[in-house]
Amino acid sequence: MDEQTLRSGLAGLPLPAIQYFDSLPSTNDLALTWAEIGAPDFSLVTADSQSAGRGRLGRRWVTTAGAALAFSLVLRLSPQETDHMALFSPLAGLAVSQALEKLSNLQPIIKWPNDVLLNRKKVAGILAEAIWEGQKVGGVILGIGINVAPSSVPPVHELLFPATSVEQEVGQPVDRIRLLRSVLEEMLAWRPNLTSPEFFQAWENRLAFRGEWVEASQIGKAALQGKVVRINQDGNLILLDASGKEISITAGDIHLRPVDP
Repeated sequence: MDEQTLRSGLAGLPLPAIQYFDSLPSTNDLALTWAEIGAPDFSLVTADSQSAGRGRLGRRWVTTAGAALAFSLVLRLSPQETDHMALFSPLAGLAVSQALEKLSNLQPIIKWPNDVLLNRKKVAGILAEAIWEGQKVGGVILGIGINVAPSSVPPVHELLFPATSVEQEVGQPVDRIRLLRSVLEEMLAWRPNLTSPEFFQAWENRLAFRGEWVEASQIGKAALQGKVVRINQDGNLILLDASGKEISITAGDIHLRPVDP
């Protein structure tokens, strides 16, 4: 990937500004700095490799040169969108899922709240971070990492959850810029419908482990177990515990994994 090819491949999309780097510590960090000095809505930062990328809960996300997609978007929120900030991670998850569906005969699912899985293995992660303007939130940095080539998948001993790459699942090379363009197109299409019944239905249709037992663990709190039922209108995950009682799980420092009932 190079800047000229990237700009050519994204031509025609409503991207007001693009910053490309061969190597960068973190696209999210640069996007946050850029936002502080006025980067407009839907500005894009992307890098061919990352050395200090971040996932949720402070986890490390390494991007190998030539093997993955690592990009961040600066989103300036309307007052209505600010009331629904928790939905921007699933917005990205849905956009990545639909882009992968169009790429090949893939069936991606979304591991609540922010991972995309192929064959029940993680292929993409999302990190949403608030842009603060004094005491109020002025926007969101939406960082997305997608394992494209097999070399982008970390060694097994470094994984907290099984992982895969797009090329491993489709069995052929994948054009990273074409995939990036498709993700951005899907995000643009869904963003105006963020709180619509159609958005929640599309998300729930791809909800990982639906009808299965999972454990939701949180640092400093007792782990909860239950059967995945649905998502509510606030974007919370609804589980059904052994007694038949519904449990609402709020996105945060939660680690979700399937378990035997």
